[in-house]
Amino acid sequence: MTSEATNNGKPDKAKSNEGGSPDLTTAVRLSKTLGGEVNRGDVILKVRDLSVNFWVNNGWFTAADKLSYDLKAGEVLAIVGESGSGKTQSAMSLIGLLPKNGRASGSAKLKDTELIGMSINQLQHIRGNEISVIFQEPMTALNPVYTVGFQIVETLRTHFVMAPSQAKKRAIELMTLVEIPDPIDSFDKFPHQLSGGQRQRIMIAQALACDPKLLIADEPTTALDVTVQGEILKLMRELRERVTAAIILITHDMGVVADMADRIVVMKDGQVVEHGTSDEIFNRPEHPYTRQLLDSVPHLGSVTAEEELPAARLTLVSEGEQAGVPLEAGDPSVTPAMLMEDVAIEYPKQGRRPAFRAAHHINLRVDPGDVVGLVGESGSGKTTIGRAAVALLPVAEGKLTINGRDVTSAKPSELKPFRKEVGIVFQDPGSSLNPRLPVGESIGEPILLHLGLGGSELSKRVENLLESVQLPRAMRNRYPHELSGGQRQRIGIARALALQPKLLIADEPTSALDVSVQARVLKLFQDLQAEYGFACVFISHDLAVVEMLSQRIAVMRHGYLVEVGPTKEIVSDPQHPYTQRLLSAVPVPDPAEQKRRRELRDAIIEEQHIVS
Repeated sequence: MTSEATNNGKPDKAKSNEGGSPDLTTAVRLSKTLGGEVNRGDVILKVRDLSVNFWVNNGWFTAADKLSYDLKAGEVLAIVGESGSGKTQSAMSLIGLLPKNGRASGSAKLKDTELIGMSINQLQHIRGNEISVIFQEPMTALNPVYTVGFQIVETLRTHFVMAPSQAKKRAIELMTLVEIPDPIDSFDKFPHQLSGGQRQRIMIAQALACDPKLLIADEPTTALDVTVQGEILKLMRELRERVTAAIILITHDMGVVADMADRIVVMKDGQVVEHGTSDEIFNRPEHPYTRQLLDSVPHLGSVTAEEELPAARLTLVSEGEQAGVPLEAGDPSVTPAMLMEDVAIEYPKQGRRPAFRAAHHINLRVDPGDVVGLVGESGSGKTTIGRAAVALLPVAEGKLTINGRDVTSAKPSELKPFRKEVGIVFQDPGSSLNPRLPVGESIGEPILLHLGLGGSELSKRVENLLESVQLPRAMRNRYPHELSGGQRQRIGIARALALQPKLLIADEPTSALDVSVQARVLKLFQDLQAEYGFACVFISHDLAVVEMLSQRIAVMRHGYLVEVGPTKEIVSDPQHPYTQRLLSAVPVPDPAEQKRRRELRDAIIEEQHIVS
């Protein structure tokens, strides 16, 4: 979307567009390629019979087939469907961002300008200037070797003729618009120095730099925790009022769709199966696939709504974070699968970087067969606790006991018996599986190392594990890149269960999966947990998923546990202000209910702001 960075990370002298535009002294919009002003309600995008095909294995594969829709200024059109349904590729074809083996046909007119078949030189005027994209993963979309401020400046000076000082001033204005904290200081930060939510805001600022008529948001909140997601969605709703841009929202999160969309296009296998208003799709879906998609969405409160809330809470909640939550009393005759007593966890010193304490005063008990959900924002310490539980991080203070074995100060040589009793499912199975090994070898590796099995006996164990996660035996010979996200996640679960552990740490195992795939993986997880009876710490930012799986929930904030208790109590009657805010930020797949929850969340935040 932007030109290549200039030498030494500094903008060069003022640029001019191809064709030569007069100098501008302020960040005023250049004459639009398409011409004319856009008013709210005007149809700015007309798509007719849009098809996308890829040349694969000596034949054309259809990714999207004959899409047709209109989009008005100020309107949000959500395109939903599973991975591979064609939603992203159909949107990328509008600005010529298909891979080399892809082609687009049909018609897509932005105002009166045909986009399909447009040359690269013409598209350079369209990209950023008329149509901008908020990509799914800002860490890969932003250049890691340049500051975020420079990258916004580069976008401005590619499309405008303006001095560096003017571009910087405008960039800071944009960063202020998207509510980046301390934008003057953040201007000189690199992407890795910002949080996930802040990087996403920088992407939005960059996308809005040239006042586009059309904004394509490709999974803009995937893998963000609910509070940051709520802030990003609030920002996008406010931007709808500030700028007269139409938005194409591509997502698999139906809660986000309920929060944002005016109209919805439902896609399956490259075709539109249903198209209607948000009210029609959510309340009166007609196509079986749409109903299946909506039924697959976990709905916060749907589990606890069927149960009676007990008269009294079982868990004390501390007034402040410094003390944390006291340890729950357990059955003294039961040996806990995991017991943390006043545990502090540190990331060791590295070079000049001092040691960093990421978790303080953690008191948490997980009994055999229990599933405890661990929730909180990014950076709250959830994954830190999970990694410490499998001895990937040292315990600085307190006592950590796994299945009755004290591993607080265990040496690496003493951990081999311990590692047979714990397993971990990572958030991204694509990066946790060895890309050079067939998945069958990855599953069998723990069995070979710990049990010494080989040959036909090892092969049989691997095949049984594949069947237990509902994958065909033949898949053992495939490599990770040949599998879908849901299949890779199943392989990760099979590997974690290879030694039949007594404790499983599941770190965001479904965060990036489509809702229908997520539903299948969660059902599989429930079945396996019932079959094997392992205890589990389920780490997630999706509270609806946690509610569905967990008997108890532990809430973390800033490295402290602030509330622990039975699931139905935490969901229905949260005591800590942070838990209340966390629950109110969860989007639900119901437009009317989501509007009510949004107003409640704003009221909670306002009340807590006044109190503080």
